[in-house]
Amino acid sequence: MTTMNISLPDELKQFVDEQVATRGFRTSSEYMRDLLRREQDRQHLRQLVLDGIASGRERVPDARYFESLREKVRQRPRAQASTAKGARRG
Repeated sequence: MTTMNISLPDELKQFVDEQVATRGFRTSSEYMRDLLRREQDRQHLRQLVLDGIASGRERVPDARYFESLREKVRQRPRAQASTAKGARRG
């Protein structure tokens, strides 16, 4: 693992310390790694959205579109739904 030192104003240092104390992080480094991973995920999701927009798909996701997705989920067999739910937890 590589080390990186950063300088923070007192207010931000205090904020980081509070987050470590209240959110269950062991160290400020652990908290910062979590923030960076979340930013990576956010950027990845943003790119997926932009790629989807650029794909030229004609259908606009409106209320009917989301209702059709809900209906598909409701029609899945119970065993399949339970398996999918367990996969999300793990």
